[in-house]
Amino acid sequence: MSRSVKYNNANIKTILAEKGLDRGGKRWQQQLEKIRSNDVERALSGSIGTYNFDRLLALISPAAENYLELMAQSAHQLTIRRFGPTIRLYAPLYLSNYCTNSCYYCGFNKENKSKRTRLTIDQALEEADIIASEGFRDILLVSSEDRKFISVDYLVELAGKLRGKFASISIEIYQLSSSEYAELFKAGIEGVTLYQETYDREAYKYYHPSGPKSDYDNRLETPEHIAAASMREVGLGVLLGLTDWRIETLALAEHAHYLIKRYWQSHISFSFPRLRPALEVGSSQFRHLLSDKNLVQMITALRLCFADAGLVLSTREGAQLRDRMVKLGITKLSAGSKTNPGGYSGHDEAIKQFEIDDNRSPAQVAAMIKQQGFEPVWKDWDVAFIK
Repeated sequence: MSRSVKYNNANIKTILAEKGLDRGGKRWQQQLEKIRSNDVERALSGSIGTYNFDRLLALISPAAENYLELMAQSAHQLTIRRFGPTIRLYAPLYLSNYCTNSCYYCGFNKENKSKRTRLTIDQALEEADIIASEGFRDILLVSSEDRKFISVDYLVELAGKLRGKFASISIEIYQLSSSEYAELFKAGIEGVTLYQETYDREAYKYYHPSGPKSDYDNRLETPEHIAAASMREVGLGVLLGLTDWRIETLALAEHAHYLIKRYWQSHISFSFPRLRPALEVGSSQFRHLLSDKNLVQMITALRLCFADAGLVLSTREGAQLRDRMVKLGITKLSAGSKTNPGGYSGHDEAIKQFEIDDNRSPAQVAAMIKQQGFEPVWKDWDVAFIK
């Protein structure tokens, strides 16, 4: 009883709407409750590693919680076959916390009256030198919606000066056009992460009341602009805790599948950010926080449906959980992260996007990875290879 709907020329907006995944997915909540053990066992015995809506539905169901150990073993084996016993390491570099958005869950919310900081190119290079001295050759440039200062020209200039230090440069910033992404790709930036935050339209409207980010459709369509610009890696994700994680996982998977079918040259990765405390933000404000157990279920389920996807876990999560996840399908970890501009050079007075939960140094995280029988990889590849 396949629930896959074929859309030869449909866009992601149409696909999600047809399945009701942009409106809370009530029909799928009912289906999830109907799934039984035999459905989960069938999902685990099929063609593991390929996407199928019914398989994912079974693997994220409440019934599948009794199969987490088997799911974890299968996810581990599949990840080793595809990626080998390696974990990539990266560090985020925050460039600005000035913002024109008012997202309720974010410490950078424009309504927060706290110290704001922007890094000049020279200041960003100083931070990058500290990151490089820790061994990192994979860097993620992060910024709030500060388009006037953290402009495309700024990023092009910064990327040009970072290429000698870093083999891989990615960004996590506001939405851009395909032509702007193409310009950044030409400058040496080869990956973009952009979270939809939530695929539920009503929830999205509530959590993003004003600012450029309040445009749901623009946000939804931007990953396609990223892939169309030939970016090597397109990172997707939702902010876990805003709505029902199971429905969000279904929408996220449909989005990834849509991009994979149309843009084979781009590698898709998933991130799993859970809500964390931030300035004026506390967990008690949110009704859909998910447990460690459900996070493990989500991660392993996506691995069993997307064999080649990168799975990323940041320092939002605590050390104990991150240690466990090394063997459950994760392929990339951040380490020693600072979530405010100037944080690496000791300027901690600027507000943070969120509080991290794993405060270990990069060397300590690398040692943990080795203890787990994996190899920490500081430099996975070099953009020069495709020049």
